[in-house]
Amino acid sequence: MIEMRFHGRGGQGAVTCAELVAQAAIDTGKYATAFPSFGPERRGAPVVAFARVDDNPIKLRSKIYNPDVVIVLDPSLLEIANPTVGLREGGILIINSSHDPESIKKQLGYKGKIAVVDAGRIAKEVLGLPITNTTMVGALVKSTGLMEVESLKEPFKRRFGKIAARNIQAMERAFGETLVVA
Repeated sequence: MIEMRFHGRGGQGAVTCAELVAQAAIDTGKYATAFPSFGPERRGAPVVAFARVDDNPIKLRSKIYNPDVVIVLDPSLLEIANPTVGLREGGILIINSSHDPESIKKQLGYKGKIAVVDAGRIAKEVLGLPITNTTMVGALVKSTGLMEVESLKEPFKRRFGKIAARNIQAMERAFGETLVVA
């Protein structure tokens, strides 16, 4: 089982990101769950979402304490929380940032595998908005090999309708621009 934790801010699409990954996994014959964890927060407040993907039925319904993958949609969250907490040994940290991976590793005191993409810039250029969820899905796919980019296109079309093409473009561009460092 692959367990993922998504860190974002309300309105950035962390929950949608988890749901898209789960839907694509289900569409390819896997089992998946996705769910948020937040209270009555407002737009801009920190939000956490979770996803599990497995070849077998998933019976766990708890939040994920020791994820294999942590995805950070908003780099400002690095200043108020350490997303590496609980990250399993051998896991991967995926961050939306314009900084290089080594400086982020040093900032966090993190020694594991990291993937970095400037998802904010890509989202603004492709979508016209700083909503990084679909962009970060591209980084997730590139850095984990969890699924093929192609398997996400149909869930994107169902979720976004008329604007799916731009979201797919943002995902594919992030896939190409993500830098992965061990």
